[in-house]
Amino acid sequence: MTDYNGAITIVMTLLKSNREITENAIFEKVEMVKSMLSTESSQDKIDWELLKRDVESRCNVKMGKGAILEDQEISHKIWLPSRKSSIEWKFWNRYKRYLEEEKGWSYKLIMGIDSLTDQILERLEDPQREGPWDRRGMAVGQVQSGKTANYTGLICKAVDSGYKLIIVLAGQHKSLRSQTQARLDMEFLGFDTRMNRAFNQENLKIGVGKLIGQKLLPVNSLTSSDDNGDFTKKIASQGAVMIGSDPILLVVKKNKSVLKNLLNWATSIHGVLNEKGVKIVSEIPLLLIDDEADNASINTNGTPVDENRKVLDDCDATAINGLIRQLLNSFEKTAYIGYTATPFGNIFIMPSVESDKYGDDLFPKNFIINLPAPSNHIGPAKVFGLDTYEQAGIKEEEGISIIRIVNDFEELIPTNHKKYHEPLMIPESLKKAIKCFVISCAARAARKQEKEHNSMLIHVTRYTHVQMKIYDLVKEELEFIRRRIEYGDGGSKDNLIEELEYIWKEDYVKTTEAVKRQIQDPKIIDVEWEDVKRNLFNTVAKINVKLINGTANDLLDYDSYSEGGSFIAIGGDKLSRGLTLEGLSISYYLRASRMYDTLMQMGRWFGYRPGYADLCRLYTSEELVTWYKYITMASEELRNDLNYMAALNKTPEDYGLRVRTHPGELLITAVNKMRNGTPMKLSYAGHIIETVVFNIDDPTVEHNFKVLSQFIQQMGTPEDETQYRPLHGNFLWNNVPTKYIIDLLNEIIIHPDSRKANPKILIDYIEAQMEINELKMWSVCLVSSNKKSARHCNIGSCSVGLTQRQKPKEDLEKYSMANGRLISPADELIDLSEDQIERARQEMYEKTGKRPDVPSGRYIRNIRSSKTGLLIIYPLDNSHEFADTVKPVVGLAFSFPGSENARTVDYKVNNIYWEQEFGVFND
Repeated sequence: MTDYNGAITIVMTLLKSNREITENAIFEKVEMVKSMLSTESSQDKIDWELLKRDVESRCNVKMGKGAILEDQEISHKIWLPSRKSSIEWKFWNRYKRYLEEEKGWSYKLIMGIDSLTDQILERLEDPQREGPWDRRGMAVGQVQSGKTANYTGLICKAVDSGYKLIIVLAGQHKSLRSQTQARLDMEFLGFDTRMNRAFNQENLKIGVGKLIGQKLLPVNSLTSSDDNGDFTKKIASQGAVMIGSDPILLVVKKNKSVLKNLLNWATSIHGVLNEKGVKIVSEIPLLLIDDEADNASINTNGTPVDENRKVLDDCDATAINGLIRQLLNSFEKTAYIGYTATPFGNIFIMPSVESDKYGDDLFPKNFIINLPAPSNHIGPAKVFGLDTYEQAGIKEEEGISIIRIVNDFEELIPTNHKKYHEPLMIPESLKKAIKCFVISCAARAARKQEKEHNSMLIHVTRYTHVQMKIYDLVKEELEFIRRRIEYGDGGSKDNLIEELEYIWKEDYVKTTEAVKRQIQDPKIIDVEWEDVKRNLFNTVAKINVKLINGTANDLLDYDSYSEGGSFIAIGGDKLSRGLTLEGLSISYYLRASRMYDTLMQMGRWFGYRPGYADLCRLYTSEELVTWYKYITMASEELRNDLNYMAALNKTPEDYGLRVRTHPGELLITAVNKMRNGTPMKLSYAGHIIETVVFNIDDPTVEHNFKVLSQFIQQMGTPEDETQYRPLHGNFLWNNVPTKYIIDLLNEIIIHPDSRKANPKILIDYIEAQMEINELKMWSVCLVSSNKKSARHCNIGSCSVGLTQRQKPKEDLEKYSMANGRLISPADELIDLSEDQIERARQEMYEKTGKRPDVPSGRYIRNIRSSKTGLLIIYPLDNSHEFADTVKPVVGLAFSFPGSENARTVDYKVNNIYWEQEFGVFND
């Protein structure tokens, strides 16, 4: 008897033969299967229209190619192509079949992960290679984008090719370790480790082990998905399983005692003394996968070295970092790969540092791969949107309409509340969010997704005591909603059903219309309120409230709910990093951590939402939305940098240097370095630096205008015309002495929120370049608007049309550019000849295959001579009813040329700066 899942598997199998999968091809295959099953009674129970939409949704998913930075290490030999045909891919083929039959992945998506894992495996070492070897790499993916699926595939292929010991470092909490183990039980081992770690596996089959006709494959696990299933001394002392025969999996926490146990077990049982008297495990290839590699694995103690880059003897690494390195250093044959969505802390690891005590640090010296997210992934850009930033190759992307601003929480749950704060009630916005969760669950049921899991996240505090109070209040509110849906409103003047209907019509219907325009998902279908209403009671009756504190018992046991489970999960840090929430639709998030990498990892609302993206909501503060937009732009820029440098065949060390010297990195990485006052090295080579936040108080506006006027007078008469014809009408000075630019920076007042445009650092960098005979002269452009409505102003001898902008609000003391950008894309061409512009177009075409009229900024800057900088000045119209002066606000953009010899400047951030920028650190 063929059920819905069986029918869809047949359709997907038939579609494999199609070179191009069209809507017509899907329709034909669905009708073919429907005809094939016409004699079965089950075919009448299959919703064929739903099945067709399901197939369309799966086949719509595409995946790009991964960009790779790699070193040119001569000792590493290309090995996979010559061995591939001789390897029996038992584990990989079983996993591939599981993805297709059980997870519903399309053939193209499976081929995508097949290709990506091949690229990674190829850059590890051949496990059959003789002699010592060590490989270090990193895979960078989006938050909640399928990194676990990728490294599960990599584990399968590594074991097939001969790796004997697989260690997965899975977070710092029991719950995350247990979740990761359970996932690998299902998709790699094929048996339930809770029941038995290594023996009598036939009776414990799960996941890949239950595929029809599939035998269990020889593999052992010395850890289990139990709460206490981590590696222990007891397991180590038993020694029942020896490394070297069947492959062994260990999934362990990043915990000092656990890693010590593991290190002692490996070296005491399997180690052999080398010529230095150190025990080394030989002839057993180790693959160590560091999940969330940015969390706890980085040595934040700093790394003082001598002139030969040798670590000083009295330098101690942080505990976890040191033990990971010692573990790797204790094996003759090792491959390490870190997986993370926020890799920039890892890039700050000093490369090529030697330590007798710990071994090499964890810098991914051999390769970094940028894992592409599948097209149906809802990542930060889709949630928060992107502004156009041509200079970084970023195109505008509109965020989907799911964010709801919360501004009623401060009195009940203050931002800086104490450890034992006692909230008396929950905010009205949280009550509404809970009602929306009920609506979203009911709407999914109306879309025939009633057997799918549903989750809601509530993260408003890091303190366990406050979480417990919120838990009690949420349970009380949910029970109140449940009773009113079941029994009516009693004597209440408010009608709950009418309120829910109002929310549906005023919010959900409009949001669905908007999301359908933005996301191509055939499973998002319109449903009527009456269908939603009909499902309200069954929906609310299924919802459980769960407090998440970090034990394996906290795990939301979705597998026990074959008819679909619904949970409201309340927690803090332990809930936020790595823990999977199935079917997450409503998030209520107020935790205002200002650590950008932490913020991104806390975004559990990123991921895959097939058939219900329009039913999702993110309730959060306006401040957090602003921070998320900023980190989204910064992350996109740095990912684009990775792709750009990969196209130039650069190495991980080249990329590390670029990231470590990127002006934006002051804000998004190296948290411990910033707090400890460690000097950071910055370089502006090849960057555009803009003032995007401005003082609008009258004294500052008057002062800056006076400084600008004197600067213009000092330069004298401008050129007759700009070289780039579309920019005619602006004023241009060539061969301006650098001293004038430095004097301007010393005098002008730049708002501190224009953080990249710190005058002192800019001056330090310019002076450093002058020492190597670069940035000797400048081109200066004074932008003049040619709009008829533009107000004119005399600046020096120039009559300038002022650039108009949105008027500030009365209560504001500063003005920010609406999209975070000051310049227009073409403005950087203003001092270039047509030949230079054509060279920039050609270079961009060679690297990207694109040839726009205006090349991206990085290609323009690479064409300009390293001896010449470009300063673009934007006089912004300041005429509004709140201003006493009509003098323009002065905006500045510094376009620095690329430089092969660029100097870096030290910038030391101390705790005072930290507290001013980010508040008192309490994470």
